[in-house]
Amino acid sequence: MKYAYYPGCSQEGSALDYGKSTGALCAALGIELAEIPGWSCCGSTPAHAVDTELSAALCARNLDLAARDGAGQVVTPCPSCLSNLRLAADRMKEPVFRARVNELLDAPAAERLPESTSVMQLIARVYDADSLAARVTRPLTGLRIAAYYGCLMSRPADVMQFGDPENPTLMESLLSACGAEMVEFPLKTVCCGASFGIPERPLTARNSGRILDLATKLGADVIAVACPLCQMNLDLRQKQAARAEDAFFHMPVLYFTQLMGLAMGIAPEHLGLDQLCVSAGSLLRKMEAARAAAGAKGTEAKGGKA
Repeated sequence: MKYAYYPGCSQEGSALDYGKSTGALCAALGIELAEIPGWSCCGSTPAHAVDTELSAALCARNLDLAARDGAGQVVTPCPSCLSNLRLAADRMKEPVFRARVNELLDAPAAERLPESTSVMQLIARVYDADSLAARVTRPLTGLRIAAYYGCLMSRPADVMQFGDPENPTLMESLLSACGAEMVEFPLKTVCCGASFGIPERPLTARNSGRILDLATKLGADVIAVACPLCQMNLDLRQKQAARAEDAFFHMPVLYFTQLMGLAMGIAPEHLGLDQLCVSAGSLLRKMEAARAAAGAKGTEAKGGKA
Protein backbone atom coordinates (compact mmCIF):
# COMPACT_ATOMS: atom_id res chain seq x y z
CA MET A 1 0.00 0.00 0.00
CA LYS A 2 1.79 3.10 -1.27
CA TYR A 3 0.55 6.66 -0.79
CA ALA A 4 1.88 10.09 -1.73
CA TYR A 5 2.96 11.71 1.52
CA TYR A 6 2.83 15.41 2.24
CA PRO A 7 4.57 15.86 5.61
CA GLY A 8 4.17 19.61 5.95
CA CYS A 9 6.77 22.00 7.33
CA SER A 10 6.21 21.30 11.03
CA GLN A 11 7.10 17.61 10.63
CA GLU A 12 10.66 18.65 9.90
CA GLY A 13 10.87 21.22 12.69
CA SER A 14 8.69 21.83 15.73
CA ALA A 15 6.76 18.57 15.24
CA LEU A 16 9.68 16.35 14.35
CA ASP A 17 8.34 13.75 16.79
CA TYR A 18 5.02 13.67 14.90
CA GLY A 19 6.79 12.99 11.63
CA LYS A 20 9.00 10.36 13.25
CA SER A 21 6.14 8.51 14.91
CA THR A 22 3.96 8.74 11.79
CA GLY A 23 6.67 7.10 9.71
CA ALA A 24 7.35 4.39 12.29
CA LEU A 25 3.67 3.59 12.81
CA CYS A 26 2.81 3.42 9.12
CA ALA A 27 5.84 1.21 8.46
CA ALA A 28 4.70 -1.15 11.23
CA LEU A 29 1.24 -1.26 9.64
CA GLY A 30 2.62 -1.96 6.18
CA ILE A 31 1.57 1.45 4.83
CA GLU A 32 4.25 2.94 2.57
CA LEU A 33 4.44 6.73 2.55
CA ALA A 34 6.24 8.06 -0.52
CA GLU A 35 7.18 11.70 0.11
CA ILE A 36 6.10 14.01 -2.70
CA PRO A 37 9.32 15.04 -4.50
CA GLY A 38 9.98 18.77 -4.25
CA TRP A 39 7.02 19.55 -2.00
CA SER A 40 6.79 23.03 -0.46
CA CYS A 41 4.88 24.85 2.26
CA CYS A 42 1.08 24.86 1.89
CA GLY A 43 0.77 28.34 3.40
CA SER A 44 -0.13 27.03 6.86
CA THR A 45 -2.69 29.01 8.85
CA PRO A 46 -2.13 32.64 7.77
CA ALA A 47 -1.69 32.50 3.97
CA HIS A 48 -5.37 32.18 3.04
CA ALA A 49 -6.19 35.19 5.22
CA VAL A 50 -3.81 37.32 3.15
CA ASP A 51 -4.39 36.06 -0.40
CA THR A 52 -6.75 33.17 -1.23
CA GLU A 53 -5.38 32.72 -4.75
CA LEU A 54 -1.76 32.59 -3.65
CA SER A 55 -2.72 30.22 -0.83
CA ALA A 56 -4.48 27.95 -3.31
CA ALA A 57 -1.49 28.12 -5.66
CA LEU A 58 0.84 26.92 -2.90
CA CYS A 59 -1.39 23.90 -2.32
CA ALA A 60 -2.19 23.27 -5.99
CA ARG A 61 1.54 23.09 -6.73
CA ASN A 62 1.94 20.23 -4.24
CA LEU A 63 -1.16 18.40 -5.48
CA ASP A 64 0.04 18.83 -9.05
CA LEU A 65 3.44 17.35 -8.18
CA ALA A 66 1.67 14.34 -6.67
CA ALA A 67 -0.59 13.99 -9.71
CA ARG A 68 2.37 14.10 -12.12
CA ASP A 69 4.03 11.43 -9.99
CA GLY A 70 1.01 9.20 -10.59
CA ALA A 71 -0.57 9.53 -7.15
CA GLY A 72 -4.31 9.15 -6.72
CA GLN A 73 -4.27 10.12 -3.07
CA VAL A 74 -2.21 12.46 -0.89
CA VAL A 75 -1.81 11.75 2.83
CA THR A 76 -0.81 14.29 5.47
CA PRO A 77 -0.66 14.13 9.28
CA CYS A 78 -1.36 17.86 9.85
CA PRO A 79 -4.96 19.18 10.08
CA SER A 80 -3.91 22.63 8.85
CA CYS A 81 -2.20 21.16 5.79
CA LEU A 82 -5.17 18.90 5.13
CA SER A 83 -7.60 21.80 5.37
CA ASN A 84 -5.52 23.90 2.98
CA LEU A 85 -5.05 21.09 0.46
CA ARG A 86 -8.74 20.20 0.44
CA LEU A 87 -9.93 23.80 0.25
CA ALA A 88 -7.57 24.49 -2.63
CA ALA A 89 -8.71 21.42 -4.56
CA ASP A 90 -12.33 22.43 -3.98
CA ARG A 91 -11.75 26.02 -5.15
CA MET A 92 -9.87 24.83 -8.23
CA LYS A 93 -13.13 23.35 -9.51
CA GLU A 94 -14.26 26.89 -10.33
CA PRO A 95 -12.86 27.75 -13.81
CA VAL A 96 -12.20 31.47 -13.23
CA PHE A 97 -10.45 30.83 -9.91
CA ARG A 98 -8.42 28.00 -11.46
CA ALA A 99 -7.30 30.27 -14.29
CA ARG A 100 -6.05 32.91 -11.86
CA VAL A 101 -4.23 30.30 -9.78
CA ASN A 102 -2.63 28.75 -12.85
CA GLU A 103 -1.15 32.14 -13.71
CA LEU A 104 0.83 31.93 -10.46
CA LEU A 105 2.23 28.48 -11.26
CA ASP A 106 5.07 27.55 -13.59
CA ALA A 107 2.58 25.47 -15.59
CA PRO A 108 -1.18 24.87 -15.33
CA ALA A 109 -2.09 22.37 -12.62
CA ALA A 110 -3.35 18.93 -13.57
CA GLU A 111 -7.05 18.91 -14.42
CA ARG A 112 -7.65 16.12 -11.92
CA LEU A 113 -5.96 16.74 -8.57
CA PRO A 114 -5.49 13.87 -6.09
CA GLU A 115 -7.78 13.49 -3.09
CA SER A 116 -6.22 14.49 0.24
CA THR A 117 -6.78 12.63 3.49
CA SER A 118 -5.32 12.51 6.97
CA VAL A 119 -3.04 9.79 8.27
CA MET A 120 -5.70 9.02 10.89
CA GLN A 121 -8.42 8.51 8.27
CA LEU A 122 -6.10 6.45 6.10
CA ILE A 123 -5.31 4.01 8.92
CA ALA A 124 -9.03 3.63 9.65
CA ARG A 125 -9.72 2.90 5.97
CA VAL A 126 -7.04 0.25 5.76
CA TYR A 127 -7.75 -1.43 9.12
CA ASP A 128 -11.01 -2.02 10.92
CA ALA A 129 -10.97 -2.26 14.72
CA ASP A 130 -10.52 -6.04 14.82
CA SER A 131 -7.67 -6.18 12.31
CA LEU A 132 -5.95 -3.28 14.05
CA ALA A 133 -6.31 -4.94 17.46
CA ALA A 134 -4.79 -8.11 16.01
CA ARG A 135 -1.57 -6.20 15.30
CA VAL A 136 -1.23 -4.85 18.84
CA THR A 137 1.68 -6.39 20.74
CA ARG A 138 1.82 -4.02 23.70
CA PRO A 139 -1.74 -2.90 24.50
CA LEU A 140 -2.43 0.48 26.05
CA THR A 141 -4.16 -1.28 28.93
CA GLY A 142 -4.35 0.82 32.07
CA LEU A 143 -4.21 4.16 30.26
CA ARG A 144 -7.11 6.62 30.42
CA ILE A 145 -6.87 8.81 27.34
CA ALA A 146 -8.66 12.04 26.46
CA ALA A 147 -8.85 12.45 22.68
CA TYR A 148 -8.42 16.08 21.63
CA TYR A 149 -8.96 16.92 17.95
CA GLY A 150 -8.66 20.69 18.07
CA CYS A 151 -10.80 23.03 15.99
CA LEU A 152 -9.44 22.28 12.49
CA MET A 153 -9.57 18.51 12.10
CA SER A 154 -13.34 18.31 11.66
CA ARG A 155 -14.17 21.80 10.37
CA PRO A 156 -15.50 22.99 8.00
CA ALA A 157 -17.48 19.78 7.93
CA ASP A 158 -18.23 19.72 4.19
CA VAL A 159 -14.53 20.09 3.36
CA MET A 160 -12.88 17.99 6.08
CA GLN A 161 -15.44 15.12 5.94
CA PHE A 162 -14.42 13.90 9.37
CA GLY A 163 -17.75 12.78 10.80
CA ASP A 164 -19.62 14.89 13.34
CA PRO A 165 -17.76 18.24 13.41
CA GLU A 166 -18.64 18.74 17.09
CA ASN A 167 -18.11 15.16 18.21
CA PRO A 168 -15.66 13.21 16.03
CA THR A 169 -14.89 9.74 17.35
CA LEU A 170 -12.26 8.30 14.99
CA MET A 171 -9.33 8.77 17.37
CA GLU A 172 -11.27 7.06 20.15
CA SER A 173 -11.96 4.09 17.86
CA LEU A 174 -8.30 3.66 16.92
CA LEU A 175 -6.96 4.01 20.46
CA SER A 176 -9.68 1.76 21.91
CA ALA A 177 -8.63 -0.92 19.43
CA CYS A 178 -5.14 -0.53 20.90
CA GLY A 179 -6.46 -1.35 24.38
CA ALA A 180 -6.88 2.13 25.89
CA GLU A 181 -9.75 3.35 28.03
CA MET A 182 -11.13 6.51 26.45
CA VAL A 183 -12.38 9.38 28.60
CA GLU A 184 -15.54 11.18 27.45
CA PHE A 185 -14.08 14.58 26.68
CA PRO A 186 -16.55 17.45 25.98
CA LEU A 187 -13.82 19.91 24.95
CA LYS A 188 -12.41 17.70 22.20
CA THR A 189 -13.01 20.26 19.42
CA VAL A 190 -12.65 23.61 21.19
CA CYS A 191 -9.74 25.86 20.16
CA CYS A 192 -6.53 25.67 22.19
CA GLY A 193 -5.42 29.11 21.00
CA ALA A 194 -3.76 27.84 17.82
CA SER A 195 -1.14 30.23 16.43
CA PHE A 196 -2.01 32.97 18.94
CA GLY A 197 0.55 31.40 21.30
CA ILE A 198 2.99 34.22 20.54
CA PRO A 199 0.91 37.37 19.82
CA GLU A 200 -1.86 36.58 22.35
CA ARG A 201 -0.32 34.47 25.09
CA PRO A 202 -3.01 35.17 27.72
CA LEU A 203 -5.73 34.00 25.33
CA THR A 204 -3.84 30.81 24.47
CA ALA A 205 -3.07 30.18 28.14
CA ARG A 206 -6.75 30.43 29.05
CA ASN A 207 -7.92 28.23 26.19
CA SER A 208 -5.27 25.58 26.77
CA GLY A 209 -5.77 25.80 30.52
CA ARG A 210 -9.45 24.87 30.20
CA ILE A 211 -8.55 21.78 28.21
CA LEU A 212 -5.78 20.67 30.56
CA ASP A 213 -7.90 21.38 33.61
CA LEU A 214 -10.84 19.29 32.43
CA ALA A 215 -8.62 16.40 31.33
CA THR A 216 -6.98 16.43 34.77
CA LYS A 217 -10.32 16.53 36.60
CA LEU A 218 -11.66 13.66 34.49
CA GLY A 219 -8.73 11.50 35.54
CA ALA A 220 -7.04 11.26 32.15
CA ASP A 221 -3.47 9.98 32.13
CA VAL A 222 -2.67 11.58 28.79
CA ILE A 223 -4.18 13.80 26.12
CA ALA A 224 -3.94 12.42 22.58
CA VAL A 225 -3.65 14.98 19.77
CA ALA A 226 -3.29 15.05 15.99
CA CYS A 227 -2.26 18.68 15.44
CA PRO A 228 1.25 20.16 15.88
CA LEU A 229 -0.07 23.50 17.12
CA CYS A 230 -2.36 21.81 19.65
CA GLN A 231 0.48 19.63 20.89
CA MET A 232 2.76 22.62 21.30
CA ASN A 233 0.20 24.72 23.19
CA LEU A 234 -0.86 21.91 25.52
CA ASP A 235 2.61 20.49 26.17
CA LEU A 236 5.09 23.36 25.88
CA ARG A 237 2.86 26.02 27.47
CA GLN A 238 1.57 24.08 30.48
CA LYS A 239 3.14 26.47 32.98
CA GLN A 240 1.47 29.44 31.29
CA ALA A 241 -1.84 27.57 31.24
CA ALA A 242 -1.45 26.62 34.89
CA ARG A 243 -0.99 30.26 35.89
CA ALA A 244 -4.10 31.22 33.90
CA GLU A 245 -6.15 28.55 35.67
CA ASP A 246 -4.45 28.97 39.05
CA ALA A 247 -3.71 25.25 38.96
CA PHE A 248 -0.88 22.75 38.54
CA PHE A 249 -0.63 20.58 35.45
CA HIS A 250 1.65 17.68 34.68
CA MET A 251 -0.24 16.13 31.80
CA PRO A 252 1.59 14.23 29.05
CA VAL A 253 0.37 15.29 25.60
CA LEU A 254 1.19 12.73 22.91
CA TYR A 255 0.37 12.44 19.25
CA PHE A 256 -2.03 9.59 18.54
CA THR A 257 0.69 8.10 16.35
CA GLN A 258 3.02 7.90 19.35
CA LEU A 259 0.41 6.10 21.43
CA MET A 260 -0.51 3.71 18.63
CA GLY A 261 3.18 3.16 17.96
CA LEU A 262 3.69 2.07 21.57
CA ALA A 263 0.79 -0.36 21.18
CA MET A 264 2.46 -1.81 18.09
CA GLY A 265 5.60 -2.48 20.12
CA ILE A 266 7.70 0.29 18.60
CA ALA A 267 10.48 1.45 20.92
CA PRO A 268 9.94 4.92 22.49
CA GLU A 269 13.14 6.28 20.95
CA HIS A 270 11.72 5.60 17.48
CA LEU A 271 8.57 7.56 18.30
CA GLY A 272 10.21 10.79 19.44
CA LEU A 273 9.03 10.53 23.05
CA ASP A 274 12.26 12.17 24.19
CA GLN A 275 11.10 15.44 22.62
CA LEU A 276 8.07 15.88 24.87
CA CYS A 277 8.18 18.67 27.45
CA VAL A 278 6.09 16.64 29.90
CA SER A 279 7.64 13.18 30.10
CA ALA A 280 5.73 10.09 29.02
CA GLY A 281 7.54 8.06 31.68
CA SER A 282 4.45 7.74 33.88
CA LEU A 283 2.51 6.26 30.95
CA LEU A 284 5.17 3.68 30.19
CA ARG A 285 5.31 2.68 33.85
CA LYS A 286 1.53 2.37 34.04
CA MET A 287 1.46 0.20 30.92
CA GLU A 288 4.16 -2.07 32.34
CA ALA A 289 2.28 -2.35 35.65
CA ALA A 290 -0.90 -3.31 33.80
CA ARG A 291 0.96 -5.94 31.79
CA ALA A 292 2.59 -7.33 34.93
CA ALA A 293 -0.80 -7.50 36.68
CA ALA A 294 -2.34 -9.26 33.70
CA GLY A 295 0.55 -11.71 33.63
CA ALA A 296 0.16 -12.43 37.33
CA LYS A 297 -3.57 -13.09 36.91
CA GLY A 298 -2.82 -15.41 34.02
CA THR A 299 -0.31 -17.33 36.13
CA GLU A 300 -2.80 -17.62 39.00
CA ALA A 301 -5.52 -18.83 36.66
CA LYS A 302 -3.23 -21.51 35.27
CA GLY A 303 -2.21 -22.52 38.75
CA GLY A 304 -5.82 -22.79 39.91
CA LYS A 305 -6.74 -24.85 36.87
CA ALA A 306 -3.85 -27.20 37.47
